[in-house]
Amino acid sequence: MEAHRGQARSVGKPVCRRLAEDRNHRTLDQRTDPTWPTQWFTPILTGSGPFKDVYSVMANWGANHCAVSYGHIGEDLISLAALLRIPVSMHNVAPEKLFRPSVWSALGTADPEGADYRACANFGPLYGRS
Repeated sequence: MEAHRGQARSVGKPVCRRLAEDRNHRTLDQRTDPTWPTQWFTPILTGSGPFKDVYSVMANWGANHCAVSYGHIGEDLISLAALLRIPVSMHNVAPEKLFRPSVWSALGTADPEGADYRACANFGPLYGRS
């Protein structure tokens, strides 16, 4: 996960699938730079918010700003992002699995993603400014 000032991250637990080298893959792959790695996956849907359905995921996804891995480490990436003051704009990790510093609760408890942005604005970047 890279920290870029002013950019948020999306963390979603995907169910990875392999797509055979076929006409559909080639057509879609050629729409971007074919030298970039291609990862096809199906997101785990929650039935609400940005993970209501696949179309909602794609409508809310930030282009090229994502943390995807094998294994279930989304809660660790979100905790790391909070400690590094990188807001996470969308995720499908269960709330009880998340850790955010206790001071985050002073910035709102009903909307944790919004609290990420408020905390980052309030405390400023951890790195990058002197």
